[in-house]
Amino acid sequence: MNRKLISLAVAAAVTAPAAALADATLYGKAHVSIDWFDIKAIDYKGWGLNKGKIGKGNSRANRFGVKGSEDLGAGLKAIYQVEFGIPLANERNYHIADGEFKTKSGETGLKMRNSYVGLKGDFGTFLVGRHDTPLKISTSKLELFNDTMADYEGTVGFDDIRADNTILYVTPSFSGFQFAAATIPGSASTRDGLRNRKSDSLSEGYSLAATYGNGPWYFGAAYEVLTDQLSTAKANVDAAKADVDAANAALAAATTTADITVANTALADANAALATANAATADTADFKKWRVGLGIRDLSGFYLSAIYEKQKAVDFVEKINGKDNDADLWQGQLGYAFGNNMIKGMYGKNKPDIGDETKSWAVGFDHSFSKRTKAYILYTKVDKDTKGSDEGDWKGFSLGMIHDF
Repeated sequence: MNRKLISLAVAAAVTAPAAALADATLYGKAHVSIDWFDIKAIDYKGWGLNKGKIGKGNSRANRFGVKGSEDLGAGLKAIYQVEFGIPLANERNYHIADGEFKTKSGETGLKMRNSYVGLKGDFGTFLVGRHDTPLKISTSKLELFNDTMADYEGTVGFDDIRADNTILYVTPSFSGFQFAAATIPGSASTRDGLRNRKSDSLSEGYSLAATYGNGPWYFGAAYEVLTDQLSTAKANVDAAKADVDAANAALAAATTTADITVANTALADANAALATANAATADTADFKKWRVGLGIRDLSGFYLSAIYEKQKAVDFVEKINGKDNDADLWQGQLGYAFGNNMIKGMYGKNKPDIGDETKSWAVGFDHSFSKRTKAYILYTKVDKDTKGSDEGDWKGFSLGMIHDF
């Protein structure tokens, strides 16, 4: 029955009046790679597609969406976009033949990507929904290994997020200069998907960016804050308080001596857990990041970029054993395009104040069959400077193909 309904829905969309679809664009990206990994921490050497469940690097970001606009007059447009992430190979679990793309919790492998509704005019663009933050956008044009095994998120460790709750404003371009600001309402949620009723502000996170693009020259600077209410530690306190409330309610309802004894024991345990959760937040703080990127894009075929990011209170932890839990990250990329080909390379470091430094590098070759279809080959290696151990080290090879439609 469901298949029949789906077929009818597709048929209805295909046969819809042309006028109704005139301002709607169907688009997407199909990206598949054949990967080989050597991951020391889990003693794994082997092959897979699109990094699989066990692999390193970033998602291949396959997507399917529809976007469009409606002219409202006086230079104003209503804009919208609905975009789904679609795994073309299994990146979610260890099943090899289920075809369902389900996780252990039973969730489908489909996920929402940038999806919103908004207004666009001479004032700029204003939208509300799910979107990449301005910090993430600020240096995306400088990434030569985007959505691959060697992506700078999965190798160097740059912290990019797509906020599920976003109110975003982007100015028009002023001779190449553009500014963006976004606020992230808390909605009783955390970054890692837990519940925290204290995450209730209209701006539990915010992100600001300024960019400049003129011909081959590009510059981006950004600052982003995720408040401590978006942390797991604060969510644990919220959950512990809920347990205390439940225990108090059970005690109030208890009528027999046995029930009162059980309720008092449960309440004591809940209060102890709350005390532990509160103690764990002693070093919890806002997670702050600022980033600067500078690059040359296609200057007689040359591509060159440098990106620096400072992270403070990494993952919401301000201090560990009395030391600041900050990190400095940087990466340089170089590419040269000739004909339909490009050779490229990158080198980067993640240097935390606490813990071991990580170095990463990659080399790659791209061949464009057309403006929409590209094949590539790359090799990347990540080395963590842990004395007496190769834990954290990994390397890999990837052969891939991308088609945009």
